[in-house]
Amino acid sequence: MKTPYKNIYEVLKLNRFIVLAVIVLAMLSTIVSSIISYKMYDKSLNGSFAIGKNGEVIPLQWVQERENLEVEALEHLRLFHTYFYGLDATTFESNIEKALWLGNSTVDNVYRQKKADGVYNRLMQYSLVQKVIGINSEIDLTAEPYPFKTVTVFQINRGTMTDTYEMITTGSLIHLEKRNFPKNTHGLLITNYFENTLKKVNYEN
Repeated sequence: MKTPYKNIYEVLKLNRFIVLAVIVLAMLSTIVSSIISYKMYDKSLNGSFAIGKNGEVIPLQWVQERENLEVEALEHLRLFHTYFYGLDATTFESNIEKALWLGNSTVDNVYRQKKADGVYNRLMQYSLVQKVIGINSEIDLTAEPYPFKTVTVFQINRGTMTDTYEMITTGSLIHLEKRNFPKNTHGLLITNYFENTLKKVNYEN
C-alpha cells in the first residue's frame, strides 16, 4: 500500500534526477560552446580576409600562398631561362644540365633540336658568349597547370661585334610531389615548352 509520504519521496527523487541532468547538460553545452568558439577564433586569426581587385573577399592565407607561389614561379622561370640561354664555350654543358632539371621532356626536345641544328657546336667552334641581359615573365595562377609567357633578351658576343636578340617562349608550370635540393629548389616543372619567336633587336644601355 502506497502512502502520501512515499509518493512525495519518489517525486523529490525524480526532481533531483531532473535537476542533476539539467546541470550536466548545461555543463556539457558550455564546454562544447567554448571549444567551438575557440576554434572559430583561432581560425579567424589564421584566416583573416583581404579585399580583391574586384571587391571580393579573399582569405588572407590564400593571398599569401598565391603571392609565395608567384614569387617562386617567377624565380623558377628566371633560373631556367638564365641557364638555358646564358651560354659560353666553357659553361654551356653545366648550364644546360641545370636547365633540364627545371623542365620536362618538352624542354629536352628543344635542347635536342638546337643541338641537331649545330647551335652548341658553333658556340664552341667560334668561342661565342651568349649572355642573358633581361627576363620578363607573365604567369596565370588561376588554375594548374599555370600558363606562362617569357620574353628573354640576350646578347651574343662575337669578339668585336655584339648582337642582341629577343626570344619569346611559352609553356606551363606544374607542381612536383617534392622539391629537389639543390637541383629543383622550387618544386616546379616546366611543361609544354615552346620557343615562339626569335628576332634581332636594337639594344641601348
